[in-house]
Amino acid sequence: MVLENAGVRFDWCDAGVDEDKIKRESLDDGASPEELALRLSVAKASAVKTDPEDLVIGCDQVLALGDRLFDKPADMTEAHDHLTAFSGRTHQLISAVCLKTSANVVWSHVSVADMHVRELSDEFIENYLTDEGERVLTSVGAYLLEGRGAQLFENIDGDYFTVLGLPLLPLLEELRKRGILPA
Repeated sequence: MVLENAGVRFDWCDAGVDEDKIKRESLDDGASPEELALRLSVAKASAVKTDPEDLVIGCDQVLALGDRLFDKPADMTEAHDHLTAFSGRTHQLISAVCLKTSANVVWSHVSVADMHVRELSDEFIENYLTDEGERVLTSVGAYLLEGRGAQLFENIDGDYFTVLGLPLLPLLEELRKRGILPA
């Protein structure tokens, strides 16, 4: 949706990678959250079978709170637990994007947004989850910033598109440099 809204024409497919396996292996290797996000984006781009001249965009996002990494909540109870853990604290959304030919990664970028969550009362969390419903399960942070999720934050340091999961502005610049988009 982000690329489409920016006027970039593309074909989309599900890469079908085993993200849990990549996360386990990366953590066993001592990878940082930034390295993990980039490994996930490269794995997704690499899984797509294309013609040699095609350029594949791979992207992914990781949420880190201190040393703890979060996945999308499995259910509303886990979403509640996520929001409780974030309350009054700052977590990072790390978004990575890469461009890959059939043979090589030709460009990559990682961006970090610091998400400063205000103190959240249990009543607020309950009301928020009730109002938003299972849509929150589609987001690693159990919030959708482009909607009512904005009410969770006192400040955000970072790029809006990084929060959405795709460092769009650096990607658009690279596509212009490559002549894929008009300069």
